[in-house]
Amino acid sequence: MREKKTLIAGTGKSGIAAAEMVLKMGGSIILYNTDPDCSEEAVMRNFKEEDKVEFICGRLLPSQIRDVDLAVISPGIPLTSEFVKLLDKNKIPVWGELELAFHAMKGKLCAITGTNGKTTTTALVGEILKTHFEDVHVVGNIGEPFSKEALDTTDESVTVCEVSSFMLETIMDFHPQVSAILNITPDHLDRHGNMANYIRCKEAITLNQTESDFCVLNYEDSVLREFGESGIKPSVLFFSSKRELFNGIYLDGNYIVYSKGGKKYTVVDTRELNILGKHNYENAMAATAIALKAGVPLDSITKALKAFKAVEHRIEFVRERCGVKYYNDSKGTNPDAAIQALNAMPGPTILIAGGYDKHSEYDDWVKLFKGKVKHLILIGQTRDKIADCCKKYKFTEVMYAEDMDEAVKAAASYADEGDYVLLSPACASWGMFENFEVRGKVFKSCVMAL
Repeated sequence: MREKKTLIAGTGKSGIAAAEMVLKMGGSIILYNTDPDCSEEAVMRNFKEEDKVEFICGRLLPSQIRDVDLAVISPGIPLTSEFVKLLDKNKIPVWGELELAFHAMKGKLCAITGTNGKTTTTALVGEILKTHFEDVHVVGNIGEPFSKEALDTTDESVTVCEVSSFMLETIMDFHPQVSAILNITPDHLDRHGNMANYIRCKEAITLNQTESDFCVLNYEDSVLREFGESGIKPSVLFFSSKRELFNGIYLDGNYIVYSKGGKKYTVVDTRELNILGKHNYENAMAATAIALKAGVPLDSITKALKAFKAVEHRIEFVRERCGVKYYNDSKGTNPDAAIQALNAMPGPTILIAGGYDKHSEYDDWVKLFKGKVKHLILIGQTRDKIADCCKKYKFTEVMYAEDMDEAVKAAASYADEGDYVLLSPACASWGMFENFEVRGKVFKSCVMAL
């Protein structure tokens, strides 16, 4: 009998992890990269000589996929691409790395999506789960690909996974016992085309959930409130930063409160948290709700919340120099995330922004600048678009920089004692940087070099 052959499309971190997982399960691999200039030598260094891996780059011919049983595609490959059409024409099932890993995992699964706050919430849930469970895996967009750890899970494992709309496009059987959608604001419209498609992808996280499962939703997001009240299969637990809930998690002044049938339990005083801003209190509320439904006692949740520190690249404190505090929010890749970061700054701010154009609108963000942003320093592809939006709202303290080093030096020269310098781009990093992590590390290096 012929062994199963899997086509892995994409040779990034998740593609390599998926290939390694399939090989461990006894399959063979065709590893494919659409870039004809991709280095075969660099890719194949990830594998042993005896591994059953064939490498193809550039154009893929129908004859080369005749024996393929399954295609696992990178989240970066649109489903409308000619490559995916070729797979469909040849009746080859198309999965994402998320779906592949799900089929190999064991134990309980918590999955988190939303436009903003996913990484912080996922990291926070992971830390909370570790106080109660012995075997916890934190995977997905946050760091390690799901397939990197799926085979290491057991029936006693608990996995928390950060999932994007791109990853949810290709799910079939993916089924978390606890899901969460933190918020939905415009993002990735260059990929999804319109908000309806984007919302559909996010809500698909509940697609295979049943009445015995749970979904955590933001009551103050009108789309998610309607979705939660529409009769979806999983039990819904809302969180709110604006109002008291009879059943749910809510913010009452400085306190996060859990209400169960009207009986109230104080979770934590937000003044004891090490993370800034109302959006982070929302993340903490969501994490509390997820952990409760995963079976973690409330006192363990409280202890973990107090100990947690901000994740790298999300309103991350870098240093204080000459009375000026520098913050790295490179993960603020859309205007809504940038709004949250700006609102978290306690004083006058010199803002570094700009990057790859995801077809976002910047009006709501720019409207906040007056009286808050002393100077705006723009880099990247979107700088003209953002500058034009600033003109519309009569914000004139705008300058351009050619690279991060120039931007940081300019920010330092404009900043006075008591000011804040914030990198929060409101845009993706592509074009200037490989990813937001690299952008954030470059910013921190430039700051430390001042």
